[in-house]
Amino acid sequence: MKLAVKNRIYAGICLVVAIVGMGPELRKSHRQSPKPARQAQLATDHQQAGQRSHSTAQSSKMRVPIDWRKSSETVPYPDLAKTKDFWVKVSLKKNRTYLYDGQKLLYTMYSTGGMYKRNPQTGKMESMTPTGTYYAQSERGDSFFNSSLNEGANYYVSWLDHGTYLFHSVPTVAGGNYNVAEAKKLGKSTGSHGCIRLSVPDAQWMSTHLPVGTKIVIVN
Repeated sequence: MKLAVKNRIYAGICLVVAIVGMGPELRKSHRQSPKPARQAQLATDHQQAGQRSHSTAQSSKMRVPIDWRKSSETVPYPDLAKTKDFWVKVSLKKNRTYLYDGQKLLYTMYSTGGMYKRNPQTGKMESMTPTGTYYAQSERGDSFFNSSLNEGANYYVSWLDHGTYLFHSVPTVAGGNYNVAEAKKLGKSTGSHGCIRLSVPDAQWMSTHLPVGTKIVIVN
């Protein structure tokens, strides 16, 4: 056999050996480099996991069972001196009042909004609490009593019509005792005549700390 032929055969054998030796590394590299679509899915899954973790953390702070005599969360109220864009959102159907700094949720309060009644003109069920955007007003105090409704409350602060629509505690009866039957609705159902009821400590915090002019968004 000529020398040139022997050299070509030898070179071919070396090439086959090299390819076989590199095979496992090529397969390993392929497994370690997910496709772009897979990478995007992993990023999405990580983001969703983070959101679920935040939601779970927020839920874990809520006091369970609901106790209208205590704060809604088991952690301290937010320090408004450290906020840049403080505002309040009330969800009537969820029976929750949320304290925000911009898009960041700071604190969640159990609440009770206005009862739903049928509008005779539209035929739709509407809350006695008006929805929309309002601003905290200067009227506030330790207690009041409405003789026409035979109902009062403690720790109030106005957000519409200068004393007509308020944040306040669960209701009181004549004499100042709390109406326990109504208080038990807190965070579970609607029941007020238009105001937003809060637990006693939550209402006291709002009355004391809610700055005049704070934006308040009320939604169904």
